[in-house]
Amino acid sequence: MLPYRLSDLATPQGGAPRVLHGLAARAPLTFLRRAAEVAFEIAQAAVLDRVAPLKAGLREVSPGQAPRQGRSLALYLHWSPDGRVSPMVLRQLALWREAGFDLVFVTNARDRPPEADWAAVGAQCLLRLHRENVGRDFGGWRDAAAVALAEFGPPEELLLANDSVLGPFLPLGPLVEAWRAGGEGLFGMTESEGGGPHLQSYALLARGAAAVNLLATHLAAFRDSRSKWRVVQQGEIGLSRRARAAGLRCAALFGYARLTAQVDDATRASLGPRFASPAAFARYPLNPCHHLWRVLVERMGFPYLKTELIRRNPGQLPGVEGWPKLMGAQDAALIREHLDMMGP
Repeated sequence: MLPYRLSDLATPQGGAPRVLHGLAARAPLTFLRRAAEVAFEIAQAAVLDRVAPLKAGLREVSPGQAPRQGRSLALYLHWSPDGRVSPMVLRQLALWREAGFDLVFVTNARDRPPEADWAAVGAQCLLRLHRENVGRDFGGWRDAAAVALAEFGPPEELLLANDSVLGPFLPLGPLVEAWRAGGEGLFGMTESEGGGPHLQSYALLARGAAAVNLLATHLAAFRDSRSKWRVVQQGEIGLSRRARAAGLRCAALFGYARLTAQVDDATRASLGPRFASPAAFARYPLNPCHHLWRVLVERMGFPYLKTELIRRNPGQLPGVEGWPKLMGAQDAALIREHLDMMGP
């Protein structure tokens, strides 16, 4: 396992690389079909968003019982089909709190969590929010930030986290320490070059007044849309662009170039002939948490698996079903329980 260290985001490129990332490991006809689907989704959402704008709103704001620890604040976004909060999610909350973060929990689930789950969340958090499920993660983080910053003031560190990852099955402490060793700026776990180099948003940390203020401003400006593509462009990709334009350091613990340098011949072969040469990873950027998930876990000490990869494997990648072999039995059982709660 490589030591954890930050890698600054790659230099942005325009033109072809930002289009070719969608081609990646797909066959040309599959890519064209997917491009048409995205174009239709964007156009349809643009009409609906104008005719019937989405209305965000908080259904409930209630205090938790956890005592405040300091000046590090985390906004944790949850969703499940019926509102339940799995033991895996409760463990994630406990581990973020153990790393020094005061927690604000916000759920986008249609139903409020059951009383027992709500109480278990409250034991780890300062505040608990239940909201309308609009705007996806960034909508939830926006509403949570508005309440939390008004209540507690600006923190020295502001973390965005969610339950779109399974685990962790390795300690979080060393990763958080590596973030903090980077000084001030915007830091993440993984870097994606699809759509331009950016930090993936399932775990993002703003450190220092300038970065915290930029993140809060970005969240406040976020506008809900029915288009997932627009949400990603405006929320996740737009945040890294904004931070770089402001001169802030943006860095990932699992930088894309550093990750692809660890890819072995067998992994390249599994991705198809397009990736016979290592140079192809720069020309056709992949989603690191999907296409390179095993390299992340086995060679770089990545502590998570992406929920979508394990539940649906949208890229039909080989070997995903073998994920339990990469961790201990207790962690695998906790993840299986969470997946059962999430449904097919």
